[in-house]
Amino acid sequence: MGKSLFQKVWDTHAVGTLADGRTQLFIGTHLIHEVTSPQAFGMLRDLGLKVKFPQRTFATVDHIVPTENQDAPQDPLAAEMMRALRDNCDDFGVTYFDLKSGKQGIVHVVGPEQGITQPGTTIACGDSHTATHGAFGAIAFGIGTTQVRDVLASQTLALEALKVRRIEVNGDLRPGVYAKDVILHIIRLLGAKGGIGFAYEYAGDVFDRMSMEERMTVCNMSIEGGARCGYVNPDAKTVAYLQGRPYVDSKNFDTTAARWLSFASDPDAVFDDIVRINAADIEPTVTWGISPDQGISISENIPDPAKSQTPGEKASVEEALAYMKLPAGTPIKGVKIDVAFIGSCTNGRISDFREVAKYIRGHQVAAGVKAIVVPGSQIVAVQCEKEGLPQIFRDAGFEWRAAGCSMCLAMNPDKLIGDQLCASSSNRNFKGRQGSPTGRTVLMSPVMVAAAAINGSISDARELFELKAEAAVA
Repeated sequence: MGKSLFQKVWDTHAVGTLADGRTQLFIGTHLIHEVTSPQAFGMLRDLGLKVKFPQRTFATVDHIVPTENQDAPQDPLAAEMMRALRDNCDDFGVTYFDLKSGKQGIVHVVGPEQGITQPGTTIACGDSHTATHGAFGAIAFGIGTTQVRDVLASQTLALEALKVRRIEVNGDLRPGVYAKDVILHIIRLLGAKGGIGFAYEYAGDVFDRMSMEERMTVCNMSIEGGARCGYVNPDAKTVAYLQGRPYVDSKNFDTTAARWLSFASDPDAVFDDIVRINAADIEPTVTWGISPDQGISISENIPDPAKSQTPGEKASVEEALAYMKLPAGTPIKGVKIDVAFIGSCTNGRISDFREVAKYIRGHQVAAGVKAIVVPGSQIVAVQCEKEGLPQIFRDAGFEWRAAGCSMCLAMNPDKLIGDQLCASSSNRNFKGRQGSPTGRTVLMSPVMVAAAAINGSISDARELFELKAEAAVA
C-alpha cells in the first residue's frame, strides 16, 4: 500500500511516540516574526536555554511595520517589538531579514522566495497561515507562542497525526476565475470547520496547471477551511521555482530535486476522504458574511435567513447580515465599497500585481474609494518596479505602498475606519479583522478587488475587463 505525502513527511520527521500517543515531530524549518516570538524568547531566557538549531530558524518583520513613512518614528509598541526581534536574533544567532536587508517581507512570502521553503520538510511558524508553504510539498502549520518556545528550545513539537483529505479539482476554469476563487469555493463547499483534524491534499488538473504562486494562494487559506495544513505534491514546477534560490543546495541540485520529488503521494496512496470538484462549477467568488465559508458567486444573491435549513443556520445568517449591514436576498453585485486592498500573504506576490496591471490601464479608481496596493516583500517590490507596475497602479488611482502585512489584520497604521466596507484580497473576513471593531470585509481575488475599486462597488471583473480570453489562474 502506497503512502501520501503527508505520511511520508510525518514518518521521516518522527522522533518517537510519547506516552500520550502523540508524535514528537522534528521541525525542519522554523519561521518567526515580531509578534509571537518575544514571549517565546523570554521563556527561553527564564529557563536558561539556548536555541537548539539557530541555523534552522529565520526571522522577518511583517505584521506591525507601516507600509508608508517607514523611516518616520513608529508607534512605541511597534518599535519595541521590532527592537526585541533584532536583539533576540542577535543574542541567539538567528538569521533576520530586517527592513534594511532588502529581503524583508511577509514571512510566508520571504520563505519561498529565499528557497528556505522546500519539499518534504516540516515547517512551523507562529502564524496561522503557515499552511502557505504546503504549496511546495511541505507539511507546514501555524503554532502558538509556547510551541514557538518549544521549537526554539528543542526543534521538535508534540503533535497528533492528522487524517488526509484529497481534494481533486479537474477540468477547465472559466475565464476570470482565479486560484482565490478556487479556494473560496472549496471553503464554501466544505465549511469553515470541515477540515478540522485533516490535512488537505490538493490535486487534479487545475492544481497541476497552477503556478507555484497560485498554489500558495490555495494552500494559504487551508486554515480558513479548518484544516491544520494543506499541500500540493511537488513536481517539475516546484523544482524549477526553487532552483537557484539562495538557500537551495546548488552543488548537488539534481540529487536534491530527486529527493524532493520522492515525497509526492504514491499512485496507490490511500486517503481518509476524497472530494471531487468540477472546475467548470467555480465562478468568481466573494464572501458576504463574517466567516470565510460565507461566500457566494458574484452572480448570486445574498442569502435570506428565512430560507435557512436549520435554526442554527438561520441565526448565523442573521448575525452576519446584521454585522455586514447587507439586505437579505439582494444581489451582492453592486454593494458599495469604501476601501480596496490588494496584498497580504494570500495575494501579495508578483503574479498578482502583473495580473491586475494587465486590466487596469485606462481605468480610474472611483471617487470616494481608498485603494491601496502592498507588495508581499521587498524583493517583490523591486520586481514590480523593474516592470513598471507601481506606475500603472498609481496612474489608475491606487496608492502603492512598502512591503508588509498591512490591512490584512491591521496591526499597523493601515486600518478601516468605522463601518467602512473593504474589498480585500486577504484571507479573513472576521468581525473587526481589518482594524475597526465595526469594519466590514469582503474577500475576493485581486482582479475582483480592482474591479470593485474602479466601479466603487462589488463587481464582476469579467464584465468590466471583458475577460473572455482563455481561462486563467492567478
